[in-house]
Amino acid sequence: MAPLLEVADLHAGYGRSTVLFGVSFALRAGEVMTLLGRNGMGKTTTVRAIIGLLRPSRGSVLLRGEPQQGRPSHLIARAGIGLVPEGRQIFPNLSVEENLIATARGRGHSAAWTLARIYDLFGQLRERRHHQGNQLSGGEQQMLAIGRALLTNPDLVILDEATEGLAPLIRAEIWRCLALLKAEGQSILLIDKHLAPLLELADHHTILEKGRVVWQGTSAELATQPDIQHTYLGV
Repeated sequence: MAPLLEVADLHAGYGRSTVLFGVSFALRAGEVMTLLGRNGMGKTTTVRAIIGLLRPSRGSVLLRGEPQQGRPSHLIARAGIGLVPEGRQIFPNLSVEENLIATARGRGHSAAWTLARIYDLFGQLRERRHHQGNQLSGGEQQMLAIGRALLTNPDLVILDEATEGLAPLIRAEIWRCLALLKAEGQSILLIDKHLAPLLELADHHTILEKGRVVWQGTSAELATQPDIQHTYLGV
């Protein structure tokens, strides 16, 4: 099966500072994959290059075989990539429901995400649908950011720091919902620091060290290599 997302020999940076040095990986439809590594190793830069917020200096980003590198970010989003950004970036002065429908986009099939389906997935959002974004807890804001991304009906959802700063019970709720999405066949690219739930959820992992891929493999392989976990993840 051809990859849904293929990143090949990606080089990118900021000004004269190069951050990524030949990053390559592939994600197939229905898979969950992670980008792992300590802070400052290039994970978010990789995401920014994928979604068009940063123009790569070399390499390619293919979605369903179609080149995306260099395209405006809104066209990449329309092509089928939904982003849950680091820091959530919801609209603070819009209600929950207004946040959700602001970027909603149908895809014309029976399994399309709708407002009702988002409320079924995140019952707390239904209860607080008339509250403004800045009145929500951090966990509720993250649920809102995930719901907003899903309502673009993407082929691929990217979550940058999926559970950053959330309480353990809220983290568990986010992992539960991501497991449900995986069971429905949603393709997901994840960045997060909590390895144990990632090993349960993800199919494949790519570890970055100073902008380079230093390890790739399955959850089963990573679980049995504590030296890799300690060296590159500090676990």
